[in-house]
Amino acid sequence: MRLRMRSVRNISQVTRALEAVSASKVRRAQQAVLATRAYAGKAFQVLQHLGQQPGSAASLHPLLQQRDLVRNITVVLITSDRGLCGAYNTNMVRAAMDFARSSPAPVSYVAVGRKGRDMLIRRRQSLIAEFINLPGNPSFVDVSAIGELAVQEYLSGRADEVYLAYTDYINTLRQVPRLRPLLPLRPESQEAHETAGVTLGTGRGAPEPAYIYEPSQEGLLDVIVPRFTALQVYQAILEAAASEHSARMVAMRNATDSAKELLGNLQLGYNKARQLAITSDLLDIVGGVEALGRSQATETTAEAAV
Repeated sequence: MRLRMRSVRNISQVTRALEAVSASKVRRAQQAVLATRAYAGKAFQVLQHLGQQPGSAASLHPLLQQRDLVRNITVVLITSDRGLCGAYNTNMVRAAMDFARSSPAPVSYVAVGRKGRDMLIRRRQSLIAEFINLPGNPSFVDVSAIGELAVQEYLSGRADEVYLAYTDYINTLRQVPRLRPLLPLRPESQEAHETAGVTLGTGRGAPEPAYIYEPSQEGLLDVIVPRFTALQVYQAILEAAASEHSARMVAMRNATDSAKELLGNLQLGYNKARQLAITSDLLDIVGGVEALGRSQATETTAEAAV
């Protein structure tokens, strides 16, 4: 029992340290998420305005073209490289697998994170590429290759739709697995993007501002659309990072509390066993004294009789 108590005490020290590390990382991840939301909202506002201009949006850029027949689907699955974060990775992979089972077309995956890659391989899923060991605080350059791969998969025709699967950060105690379309880009309503955490600049019910684009709408879309695609991937990775650190902090806090409770139960059992051993020793001593006393009394009686 002493060995078990020592083991539980050592584990609780590790989980407490991991909780403190995750708490500091959560604050940095929250700041990174909030810092990019304003840029993402303004970029979407420009893209939405360009897509609403006279003319077909599909003719302006191929990434805006929706294909009638969907034969292949690619899912960019974002998970973590490390464990000890509760059901964070399991919930995300389960949501992606549920989507694949209900999808009418075959689904291939681009795995971002070692845990998701390993789960997909164990389930014998089609894996196109993997991105692991991303920096703890990734920059836009670090994740731009993921967006470029998604764009190439769509433009080459190997994927007719590309989806983004990540864990949306709501707050420290709540992270929601989310799967949303990435390509083709679909200009959505303001309410949909406010639900996703992106606030647009125009007020509700306000008239759309008029802009004159130079050099042309086509030239701007050639730059904005691929960059906005990579920006969505970057924003999703930041949301997933904040969710991962929050899930790990909560999991380590629960593990520390459970270790304290288990240590208390073990200490109680140890005290009971120790008290039982002491009581047994005392009973043996008292019994021995009584037996010795009876033996001496018997000897004294025998000597007196002689």
